[in-house]
Amino acid sequence: MTANVGAGTARETLTAIRRHLSPQLALLYGMNGSDAIEAYGEGARVRRSDGRTLIDFGSYAVTLLGQRHPAVVAAVRAELDAMPVSSRVLGNRATAAFAAALAGWADPGRLTNVWLGLNGSDAVEAALKLARRATGRRRVIAVEGAYHGKSMGALAATWNARYRESLEPLLGGVTHIPADPRAVPGAFEGEEVAAVLVEPVQGEGGVRPLDPAFLTALAGAARAHGAFVVADEIQTGMRRCGPRLVSVDLGLEPDAVLLGKALGGGVQPVSAVVATPELYAPLAADPFLHTTTFSGHPLGAAAGVAALRTAEALAPRGRHLAEVFGSGLSGLVARHAPLVTAVRGQGLLWGLEFATPAAAGEVLIELGRRGLIVSPCLGRPETLRLLPPLVATDEDAGEALDLLDAVCAAVPDDFRTPAAAATT
Repeated sequence: MTANVGAGTARETLTAIRRHLSPQLALLYGMNGSDAIEAYGEGARVRRSDGRTLIDFGSYAVTLLGQRHPAVVAAVRAELDAMPVSSRVLGNRATAAFAAALAGWADPGRLTNVWLGLNGSDAVEAALKLARRATGRRRVIAVEGAYHGKSMGALAATWNARYRESLEPLLGGVTHIPADPRAVPGAFEGEEVAAVLVEPVQGEGGVRPLDPAFLTALAGAARAHGAFVVADEIQTGMRRCGPRLVSVDLGLEPDAVLLGKALGGGVQPVSAVVATPELYAPLAADPFLHTTTFSGHPLGAAAGVAALRTAEALAPRGRHLAEVFGSGLSGLVARHAPLVTAVRGQGLLWGLEFATPAAAGEVLIELGRRGLIVSPCLGRPETLRLLPPLVATDEDAGEALDLLDAVCAAVPDDFRTPAAAATT
């Protein structure tokens, strides 16, 4: 069964967005879709209201399992017929099962406690609060280029000044350091540190895998100074970058991992903090210290259990796709210099860096016109993200790589160097 959305409905949708959400969003959506809107998704494809089908290698890393994965949809439908919301005064089977599944999946025997939210910022806020409460300290170390969300507490740990400057002062006590092992010792001087918060691969910051030597040094220094290690794997976890969790795979032994985006299987909004008993102790002692009405929402919990199980089953497929994209993208810089200046990535998270933000914008729009959805990077607008789902076929991958080559080859000369782009 497919959605039937006509041109009139598309116009009404864009008009409502312009009037009630944002004129800028309506302009952007209309330009990206040639005045069509998204109407139906299945697997690695999205169908528009005008009947055109696009490959979805974007969606900001949410659709790791593709659109409407049947196992996740079935789990949510079953829960919808049983207990779609929780009374919040009685125990809920779906919520408990999800917490147990996360504790058994993340780092069994060590990360045993779970707090559930709806989005990545929720998880960051909860982790920051726990670290400060458990240590009695207030200072947090984050990394230059980091993106941890835009709510007030999470925003303090986000690096990009574009989102910070008009809202300062933010939550105090956050220090950003370069992703350089030499910066680590000095970072712990002065006020005692409650936690370090780090993405093993910076996603919004330009798809930048951080040096394992830096990550190891940072985690070691945190432990030496009695601070917690919080790994933000909201974008990188669940096999997106290969292993279940990059931080655990690197041996960092984080005190908490933060999950989101793909955790709801592309069907429900879900996030989680999976933590050690030591970091989680304030919530164990007082479960009302940090609550949200929809924490552990049964539909999201059902989706999360199915998503974890499905991602594990698809792990071999992910390894194959990672090889396909690693090989296919390796020659982009050589073939399209100076337009493409770098290709970075791991697993199914890839960043294509262009000579200028204008060049990246041109490629983003043209890819959409030709049938490929990718995601921009908020922190580094010169970089586009390629986020293939685990369910992508080899044909999907080949078509996407061919489109990238064709679009890069067709970019006007005006966008190919910083000097030229500055005059366009």
